[in-house]
Amino acid sequence: MDRITFRNILLHTTSGKRKMYEKFLEDVPLLKNLDKYERAAISDVLNTEYFEAGQNIIVEGQTGDKFYLLEEGEAEAKKGGNILMHYKRGDYFGELALLNNKPRAATVSAVSRCKCATIDQKSFKRLLGKLDDILERNKKEYQEAQRKPPKKVSWFNKE
Repeated sequence: MDRITFRNILLHTTSGKRKMYEKFLEDVPLLKNLDKYERAAISDVLNTEYFEAGQNIIVEGQTGDKFYLLEEGEAEAKKGGNILMHYKRGDYFGELALLNNKPRAATVSAVSRCKCATIDQKSFKRLLGKLDDILERNKKEYQEAQRKPPKKVSWFNKE
């Protein structure tokens, strides 16, 4: 394969990935108010990871190195065997360890097969830094959930 053909294939693939993620990000309540350039910048650094039902996505006590956006499936955050949060499409997790530079506060496991878009820590701080106010508010909600009796909750679409 020559250089020009390879470059064209790479550009086409990258463009398709960007469009797919930009559309997804429009549906994520936390990120829907970003302009198209901000969504494009985030889309360019997103990676896709898959997790099977029962598989741990995040493990309590481990160092946080990624932010997760749930594209497909359902997941639960547990601490001490208690369910703290229930996540579905458009929800996110993993931000606490990145915001606080502390180990993961809970274990998040896939309830069903999950597809997650992930952002590494460096890109998270660079691109999502201006969302700190929203993330800090949600951090307080999460801390409050740890103090209350266990129940299933979603950050968005609260029932």
